[in-house]
Amino acid sequence: MNRINHYQTTIHKKTIMAALLAGSLFLLTGCGAGAMEDTIASDGRVQVTFWYSGGKTAAGVMEEIIDSFNQSQSQYTVTGIQQADYDETYTKLQAGIAGKNAADLALLDSDKTRNLMKKELLVPLDSYTDQDASFDKESLIPVFHQQCLGDDGTMYAMPAYGTTQVMYYNMSLFEKAGIRPDSIRTWEDLAEAAENIRQSTGGAKGGAYGWEPMWGEDNLIDMALSNGGAMLSDDNRTVLINSEPWIEAWEAARKWIHEDDIMAIHYGGQGWEYWYDTMDDVLQDKAGGYTGSSGDQADLDFTKVGAMEQPGFGENPPAPVARVLQLVMVETGKDKTKDGAYQFMKYFADASSQARWSMATGYIPVRQTALDIPEYQTYAEEHPQALVPLAQAMHASPDPADPTGGKIFDALAIAADKVEIENVPAADALNEAARTAQAALDEVMNGF
Repeated sequence: MNRINHYQTTIHKKTIMAALLAGSLFLLTGCGAGAMEDTIASDGRVQVTFWYSGGKTAAGVMEEIIDSFNQSQSQYTVTGIQQADYDETYTKLQAGIAGKNAADLALLDSDKTRNLMKKELLVPLDSYTDQDASFDKESLIPVFHQQCLGDDGTMYAMPAYGTTQVMYYNMSLFEKAGIRPDSIRTWEDLAEAAENIRQSTGGAKGGAYGWEPMWGEDNLIDMALSNGGAMLSDDNRTVLINSEPWIEAWEAARKWIHEDDIMAIHYGGQGWEYWYDTMDDVLQDKAGGYTGSSGDQADLDFTKVGAMEQPGFGENPPAPVARVLQLVMVETGKDKTKDGAYQFMKYFADASSQARWSMATGYIPVRQTALDIPEYQTYAEEHPQALVPLAQAMHASPDPADPTGGKIFDALAIAADKVEIENVPAADALNEAARTAQAALDEVMNGF
């Protein structure tokens, strides 16, 4: 489940500012009949509209980078308009494309990008990168770059930043329970540590929970993949989400939450409420740790918490997902605007911008050369937790592709609620999810 931005005041202010800006612009004429026209301001700059979302820290840094880009050259002005979350961006983008008033540039997660790519609504970037000798594909981190490629190898998105779910632990509670973080090599080890923390802080009556997974399917998917599971068969025709590795991992989580009472989740509420409630429990000594986003690092106190990579499950090595957030260029027919969109994409993916973004937000840089930036090297020495998500990404699983346009993930989200909230046995929840997902997959596959 993606982090959702609930700072509506900021959204409204940016929307109003964007509307005022739009009113001060005038359009160039001379485009072909029916074509969309580039929007040029009175200062001669081509205007590029950018829709994005993010938490309070990330949103602020995004605006700073947009401002830096605008000041770095005199041809283009990017106007960022913050959306509530990736889902809202995607929904509004589809409506905007249909109404010919969509953003020129958007920040999306990979499954939404794939859907737009399949509908041929995005501009392939190879025509830009292949002619740009200064663009370095080789330094892009493979797990992130590969998720931006179509089946034919076409680059249909620019990797913006990476994220993966890592483990944040309360150092004092670990020490009190006599737990060394490096001793946790499996999820079973974590459960044992959670039991020790629960007992060392007072037990079920008033004691701290040993661990708090983050609500939603993401943590559970990571556990299944780290138990040797796969979402689809090799030929992409059979859903495997009710196979033994999935059931075993998800059932363990259900048991730890509902029967052993050593783990707990926050759920529901508005926007980010459940997420920050989870973080606060760890910071306030109410939980031994939680599994959360690399992007949480900007909001954590690392005098109280430490960070570590996710473990494996059973005899299997760790294989959590590393996702990439992507910058996509909408096919508007506005050539100068598209040139400006590409220039901003390139600017954001530059090693210096990536280092700046990662230091401020905790998200993972998509370029290995960000590690060569002196400021980042100094930062990593002073904040070693910053390298934990990057180290995990180097051996992580790519975000599984959902050929159904998201219906498999939707089925998994429903199943996760049943397991985590309703205490439904994992086999029952996942069998039902598999039936729904397989029907959706068959429909897609039979269409070819």
